[in-house]
Amino acid sequence: MNEGSSILRLSEFLRSPAGQYVLDWEQLQLDSAVVDIFGYHALQLGLPDVDALRENRMPLRFCAANRVPAAVGTGHPKVTVINRYEELPFATHSIDLVVMPHILEFTLDPHQVLREVERVLVPEGHVVITGFNPASLWGVRQYLSRLGASPYLPREGRFLALPRIKDWLKLLSFDVERGRFGCYAPSVRQEKWLARWQFMEKAGDRWWPFLGAIYLLTAVKRVRGMRLIGAVWKGKEEPARRLAPVATTRTFLTGDSNSAVIDAPDAANEVVRIVSRR
Repeated sequence: MNEGSSILRLSEFLRSPAGQYVLDWEQLQLDSAVVDIFGYHALQLGLPDVDALRENRMPLRFCAANRVPAAVGTGHPKVTVINRYEELPFATHSIDLVVMPHILEFTLDPHQVLREVERVLVPEGHVVITGFNPASLWGVRQYLSRLGASPYLPREGRFLALPRIKDWLKLLSFDVERGRFGCYAPSVRQEKWLARWQFMEKAGDRWWPFLGAIYLLTAVKRVRGMRLIGAVWKGKEEPARRLAPVATTRTFLTGDSNSAVIDAPDAANEVVRIVSRR
């Protein structure tokens, strides 16, 4: 699978009525997800046709993609052309926010892309991911294309289930903050039929929220810290105690008096003291 051609086909799909239906929902959700994320550097990874950082207020916002969009609107972030999403040309711990609209589905190694995103994010940095839900009406239609039916979405995409994305994020020490499903209309191509199925949005949010065609996920990079313990200063060592010999007493009679001899030897000489009692 060629990444450039597959993402280009995704861009072609997004220009169709069904693609515009997806973009309208995603733009609304992305605006809500990134508006209150603060920092200095925000990066949109791939799909330069979408302005995912429109409502973000970081001073430096830019897009890194493998191509330049045909038309760039006013206020759209600058586009930096890169060759591979698996090897990002950014310093470690240099980005505060990364938004990935449908990138994991159209790359050769999506897990490596997530590892690179984890590398460039600062601690407590945010990542926002959007993707097609394989457990939806659109996912079923796409699965039937393997059996000969005409594909509804780009055939090159490998649509990843949301539980798998969560497992990958957990392995990379991310905490999932929020998630949302949307686009519950069936896989129709004409705009008038999409408009007729518009009532499915409210019904899907209430009755079958996990069957939306699109999902959006926000996660935070956690870095487990250590508690610093100062140096343990030892006090002045006390000299070791030595055993001292116990004094012995010998009593004997000398005429009309009692005498006691107390032997208390020290380290050098034997000291003898005579006590007489009349």
